[in-house]
Amino acid sequence: MPSQSNVSWHVPTRASVSASRLARPGHQRLPLILLAVGALILGLSLISPPAGRFSWSLEVVPGLIGVAVMLGTYKKLPLSHWIYISVFMHVLILNYGGIYTYAETPLGNWAKDTFHLARNHYDRIGHIALGVFPCFIIREVLLRLTPLKRGGWLYFIVVSIVLAIAAFWELIEWWVTLVVAGDKGTAFLGSQGDVWDAQWDMFLAQLGAMIALPLLSKLHDRSMAKVFASG
Repeated sequence: MPSQSNVSWHVPTRASVSASRLARPGHQRLPLILLAVGALILGLSLISPPAGRFSWSLEVVPGLIGVAVMLGTYKKLPLSHWIYISVFMHVLILNYGGIYTYAETPLGNWAKDTFHLARNHYDRIGHIALGVFPCFIIREVLLRLTPLKRGGWLYFIVVSIVLAIAAFWELIEWWVTLVVAGDKGTAFLGSQGDVWDAQWDMFLAQLGAMIALPLLSKLHDRSMAKVFASG
């Protein structure tokens, strides 16, 4: 685990953030722009997705639920721009998989044919993203709302929560496959005949978080430090 590091910029914590402190003036501008652009892209994607609107919904709606939660809690807990950009990128990855299903994305099929791969690996990208992007949401919430400080324990807890989320997602895929009959359920599962697909998915999400945290946490800290107005 990475050792605890000292940072020279101030990052809001539970002790320094009160309900009376508001985000910096103009802080909401970027989230609103991302929301508008994302809504436009998703709306266009829904016109005629090759996989069908139902398959699209299975893949994208969970991400939209997360966006709705962030909208509902913005006044009490405005997050860093790093988080909003991360969520925007994650939703785009989900959307691309939802348009075609993860096993049939053109990008994944191109890589499969070009590099003579055994399968379409876009779903692997999706599960790495499930570790890389949510880990910073978890990190920010823990730093700002709990007594946890930077260091080994924070790293361990964030990675553990990411692994738990990845495992729960595999359970959701299993339940949906049991309930949704036919090719829709199979496409959502996306195992492509790999008996170890669930294990690979959980491992890649965990690996994504383990690598992203030490590489990008300082940038995340700087973004957090810009959330609140001084005074």
